[in-house]
Amino acid sequence: MSFGRALPINRIRQNDHTPDALPPTAPPKPAGQSRDNAAPPATAATDQSEFYAVKSEVFVALVDAVELSRIAHTSAEKAAKEIGAVVGEIIQEKRLPLSTAEQEALVASIVDDVLGYGPLEPLLRRDDISDIMVNGAEDIFIEVDGKTRKTDIRFQSNEHLLNVCQRIVSQIGRRVDESSPICDARLQDGSRVNVIAPPLAVDGPTLTIRKFRKDKLTLENLVGFGSITEEGAEILRVIGRVRCNTLISGGTGSGKTTLLNCLTRSIDADERIVTCEDAAELQLQQPHVVRLETRPANIEGKGEVTMRDLVKNCLRMRPERIIVGEVRGGEAFDLLQAMNTGHDGSMGTLHANSPREALSRMESMIAAGGVNLPPRTIREMIVSSIDVIVQASRLRDGRRVITHITEVLGMEGDVITTQDLFIYEITGEDADGKVAGRHRSNGAGRPGFWDRALYYNEQERLTKALDDSDRRIKRRGLDS
Repeated sequence: MSFGRALPINRIRQNDHTPDALPPTAPPKPAGQSRDNAAPPATAATDQSEFYAVKSEVFVALVDAVELSRIAHTSAEKAAKEIGAVVGEIIQEKRLPLSTAEQEALVASIVDDVLGYGPLEPLLRRDDISDIMVNGAEDIFIEVDGKTRKTDIRFQSNEHLLNVCQRIVSQIGRRVDESSPICDARLQDGSRVNVIAPPLAVDGPTLTIRKFRKDKLTLENLVGFGSITEEGAEILRVIGRVRCNTLISGGTGSGKTTLLNCLTRSIDADERIVTCEDAAELQLQQPHVVRLETRPANIEGKGEVTMRDLVKNCLRMRPERIIVGEVRGGEAFDLLQAMNTGHDGSMGTLHANSPREALSRMESMIAAGGVNLPPRTIREMIVSSIDVIVQASRLRDGRRVITHITEVLGMEGDVITTQDLFIYEITGEDADGKVAGRHRSNGAGRPGFWDRALYYNEQERLTKALDDSDRRIKRRGLDS
């Protein structure tokens, strides 16, 4: 198949590496419109169909000419050169009317399909994207700066999308098909991946990627973003340093895993840490880290390894700290037992909208896990195990902030008592439509883990952080 006219070069972009680059299959936007959320021109679908037709013709010839499995195992640079040379010969042989720029775009697109993840490659290279959401072959959304935008890139077909999904999950020994339509996986950079395929996904395979930044975030970065003040960050450093058992609570997309990564930087380099996750995504910097990952059942329904299995087993591995990527079931009981039996400084995350709700969720998960204990006994176990709850929230303007640093104090009757050390107060909305607020300490004096701070000689840093926060709030009040 060949066309009697050249493909319009303004519809096929080169696959550049700039942060705003779109895939070569995507037409550019009219001037003045956003690249990510503007509607494509009316002729875009036709031009993309022409591009895919040429690409399909060239790709079939390429498969006949070279052994792609061999090329895929060579270096990316060498493979791209070899594919480019062969594609050039095919274009000449078939006399396809492509300009040099169009040929480069075609080669780049084929290289992305052979060596990478097809149309997703330019999105994966962008460090400003936090989430990629693929709802079938033609609807691809991204999240940038807390806002979701629709892109105009697309896969060639649902089969093309499913092939990319298979490539992703096969890297960790998993598969996705009609018999196993749901799969969690990860990319080589640690980005979290969820795939759900037909027949469960009605409109085609659905792929969700939670990307992680190439540069590892620190508490200093969170201060720069306005997620926490320097005084609040100092309190978090002390909490990590003095081995407080910490629970990070928050809603979906609130930044729990990022915050957990930041907190773990306070852990000493000589401590043995064991992490338990559904998909290994934590990026700890310490040298002595053992990473464990759950495993789904095979096609016969056997071989499943649950989070609870991992938490139970890691107790036999002489950990000094246990970190659970996400607590969502019966492993909550095993984690509390670990925290209460010499593994101080352990951490975990869970989904909840407030520190008080996080405690209720822990109690519910333990009860649902088959532990036959009275509610008061479960609450006493929670109180004796958890020292601090850090609440992360995503505001309506897309910003992520730490809204509470709350310590668990004890019991009054059958009720767990807590105290907010640090909170975020919403004061309104600024001229740009962003939520306005301020962090402040509650001025309650010494926290409940003061003895730990004394033991680790961190009491001066803790006192200074709390006092500086109080002075800053009072100064703001006087200034206003």
